[in-house]
Parts: sequence; C-alpha cells; structure tokens
Amino acid sequence: MMKLVSSSNGFKSLLRQRGFGFLFNSTNTQTSKSKTTADILYNRISSINDSKVSIVPILDEWIQEGNPINKNQLQCLIKQLKVTNRFQHALQMSQWMTDKQHNLLSQSDNIVRLELIAKVHGIEQAEEYFNHIPKQSRHVYMYSVLLKAYAQNKSVEKAECLRREMTDLGFDKLSFVYNLMLDLYAKVGQYDKMENIVHEMSEKSVRPDRFTYNIQLNAYAAAPRISEMEKITQKLEKDPSVGINSYSYAVVAKGYIKAGLIDKALEMLKKSEEVISGGSQRRRYSYEFLLRIYASLGRKDDLYRIWNLYKSSERIHYCMIAALLKLDDITGAEKILEEREASGTPDGFRASMLMISAYCKNNLFEKAEMFIYKGMENGKKPCATSWEILATGYVRANQMPKAVEAMKAALLASQQGWKPNRDSLTACLLYLNQLGDAVKTEEFERLLGIPCQMSTDNCVGLLDCYYNIETEDGNLDDKNGDGLDDDDETDEFAKEAT
Repeated sequence: MMKLVSSSNGFKSLLRQRGFGFLFNSTNTQTSKSKTTADILYNRISSINDSKVSIVPILDEWIQEGNPINKNQLQCLIKQLKVTNRFQHALQMSQWMTDKQHNLLSQSDNIVRLELIAKVHGIEQAEEYFNHIPKQSRHVYMYSVLLKAYAQNKSVEKAECLRREMTDLGFDKLSFVYNLMLDLYAKVGQYDKMENIVHEMSEKSVRPDRFTYNIQLNAYAAAPRISEMEKITQKLEKDPSVGINSYSYAVVAKGYIKAGLIDKALEMLKKSEEVISGGSQRRRYSYEFLLRIYASLGRKDDLYRIWNLYKSSERIHYCMIAALLKLDDITGAEKILEEREASGTPDGFRASMLMISAYCKNNLFEKAEMFIYKGMENGKKPCATSWEILATGYVRANQMPKAVEAMKAALLASQQGWKPNRDSLTACLLYLNQLGDAVKTEEFERLLGIPCQMSTDNCVGLLDCYYNIETEDGNLDDKNGDGLDDDDETDEFAKEAT
C-alpha cells in the first residue's frame, strides 16, 4: 500500500512529485481583453466566496475607478447572481443600484427585490417590503412571489389570506396561482383542500397544466394514495393539451414501489421508457432517473439494458456508476470508468468522489489512495474533498495516523471558503492531543490557519474559532453516500416536466 508521508516537508515533496506543486505557487488571474466591463465586474464579485462578505465595497471601487455601469447591466448581473444562488450578493447589488446609483425601481425590479428579500431575510421582511409598495403598483407577480414564500414555509393561513386578496383583485384566472396552493396543500398533506383547488379550477374554467397534474401525482405517490394517483394518471393520458410524459410515468412507478406493487411499477417504467422525448439534456435526465429507480429495485439487468442502449449518445456515465455502487457493484463501476477513459473522456468530479467514497465505505483504502494518485499521475489535481473523504474513511476505520495525513492533504488543497467536515477534523485534533506530539500539532494548526495561538487542549474553542461558531451542514455520512438521494433525483429529473 502506498504510504502517506508523515512529515509535512516529505508530504509536500510527494505532492510535488505527483504533479501537485501548484498548491504552493501563487497564481495571477489575467482578464481577457475581449471581456466586457460587466464581465470584469462580475469576476471581481465572484472572487468573494463568502456570502457574509459584502460586495458593496467592490461596487463603490468600480465607480471610483471611473468605470461605467448602467441599469441594464446591473439587472443582468443581479440575474447572474440569482442563477448561481448568490442571493445575498444579488440583494446587495439591487439595493446599491437604488441607494448609490439612484435608479428608480421598475415593477420587474420590485418583483426581483421582493423575491431576494424573502430568500435572504425571510417572510416577515418580505411582507414589510410588500406592504410598502403602493397597492396600485402591486403586480400579480409580486403577490405570487409572496404566495410562493408562504407555500415554501408551509404558512397555510397566510397563504390562504393572500390568495383571497388576489381573488378579490381578479388574479384568480392564472394556473400558477392554483399550482402554488396545490403545492402548499401537498406539502402539509391536506389532500381534501387539494381536491377543492382542482374543483375550483374546473368551475372557473382554469385549465390545468403539466405542473398541476405533476404536483398531484407527486403528492399521491409520496403518500402513497394509489387510487387518487391512478385517477390523475388516467386524466393525464386523456388530456391531449398536456399529455403524459416520461417524468409522470416515473413518478407513478415510484408510488407503486412505495406501496409494494412492484409489477405495476415495472409496467410504468416500461411506459416511461417508451415516451422519452425532447432534446439531449431532457432525454439524459429521463435515462438517469430510470437508472436510479432500477437501482433502487436491484434490477441490474435493466441497468445494463438502459446503459447499452444510450451510453453512446447520452452523458449518463455518472448515474450508471452511482447506480452500480448503490448495488455494491464496485467492479462494474470500475469497468464503466475504464470505458469512459478509453473513449478519451476523463471521469468527472462527481464520479471520482463516488468511487473514493465507495472504496472507503468498503475499507478498500489502498484502492482509494491509488485512485487519487493515478489521477495525479495523469495530470489531475485532486480537490480538497477527495482527501477529506479519504480522511473520513480512515477516521471510521480508526486509522488515525493516516486520517491526520489525509486531512493535511485536504487542507493543503483547499481553496478559500472550503472547510472540512467538522466531525472528521475533531477526531484528528483529539488524536493529536492524545498523542502529545507538539511538532505535529503545531504543524496541523498552521495548516488550519487560525489567526490566534490556541492549543488542542481547548479543542472546542479551537474548532469554534476555525468555523466561526457556525454549524456544519454536513455530517460523516454525507461524504460517503451513494449519490442517489431522493431529493437529488427529484430535483434533477423534475426538469423533464418543464
């Protein structure tokens, strides 16, 4: 087994030998002359990874340098920040646009501002902003943004009150308003109210769209309420204006699986395959979703059937690898990676993380290390998460010397804003404390970059200092999953419905 070097200098030397020397060299990013001024400003803003750090000084500096920026460019930048889920910075730019640039807010600006306030500061501040907008200036979409926030927070009474107000204003002919209420009632399991909404749509001649049907399907499949789910399926099949698609059949299949009706689920999966259509991306989502469901059923033959049909035309390698690993078929996953590499396409980041996680989960640490080092020999620079997964695996196996060295590699490879899993780091610090090796302890603390002298004797204080007393979102299990979480598959494949 290839050993992780114990000394810091020796470890760095090995990393340099393996093509990892970039970690110890500073790099300067040069901006292409072909980029627009808005692109340059966006790059400056993007350098701020921490959402708690304000981008206002960057915007002020931009103006002080004599650079122009108009309202249209600011609106585009706000949109870019929203797309990348940088809502805090998008809100700061929106506020700067009016406070510093004295731009008047249009209706669309107000809608965006309200949405950002709801995401960043929550319902109460969103309500306060909404109430300050003159009634005659309130667009239907402003109401919808607030209604959506209520639905996401399961605030049934507030949502119902706002919807009554929208009805009084004549905003009761839009299907998306009904869909928001349907989604809310589905989230809280109020199925009678869901049926009332559908009945009201029929009375007011509001045509259901694909989202109307799929919200109901998802709710009944998750319950599972098979009778209601089957009725919606029949309606979809008979509605020529909407039509049933691959996503809908797949949702029905999941409902049958939850109810233990496997034969009916397999029938729906076959139908799902038959109606796959659309562009390459949409088709790929369909195939990936099918692979996930077949993996959950343990049907390896169907996995390979889908794979052999579509591997040449669709980018489904990652999902196939994840599906095989869900079935503990490491050998099969390795073969898929070999095929991918033989075709001249390197394995992607997510596939690499899955393989390292699978090796560690099965105590195949030699394979995990060799996988990382093979990538380094091929010119790939392992990310911090690769080493962190390895460190977590060693923590689980109680191989603490190796866990500490892998965690060192993770810290050396990390970029600004990245922090390792707190539980794994805690285990490493406690081990060093018990070991009583002052040299190794000081070396580890230097890698953490804590701007104050603290001893591992005060492990909790040191960790609070490092994490800024923030709670880690993840836990040990997060980095050793199978890549097939239900939330992930729903989020990705739901795009099929749009």
